Amino acid sequence: MSEIKKLGALLKEKNIKISGAESCTGGMVAAEITSVDGISAVFNESFVTYSNDAKHRNLGVSLGTLEKFGAVSEECAREMAEGAAARSGADIAFSVTGIAGPAGGTKEKPVGTVCFGLFFKGKTVSKTAHFDGDRECVRRASVDFIIDWMLSVLL
Repeated sequence: MSEIKKLGALLKEKNIKISGAESCTGGMVAAEITSVDGISAVFNESFVTYSNDAKHRNLGVSLGTLEKFGAVSEECAREMAEGAAARSGADIAFSVTGIAGPAGGTKEKPVGTVCFGLFFKGKTVSKTAHFDGDRECVRRASVDFIIDWMLSVLL
């Protein structure tokens, strides 16, 4: 069984409502989740917030966070996950924000830097990963990373 099917089965079995917020993956995680048969029982909505303005308006990411840490930061990822959970009523909410490339990287945050947030049971945690490859490789690796992380939390 694929990882996404395992995740979907766990969510349905435990009746855990899920939502998410995506930036660099542009809805790819939501697309994976909705590939699971019957997932509508636990998946209500997801947010694609590509711009800083969208992160602020739709998820409540503070302008201070965006100015001080930037959109590609664990601080932003945590606020994105919390915003998705608050706005959807989900039990678990994920977020993905990063630099898929080929442009946009800096010395401090090179292309392939992706930050993830996960809200579950009233707590929010975050991680940063660095992926190699072209834009699609970074995006695909980001999707796999967050799915694997959610699975590990729920198991």
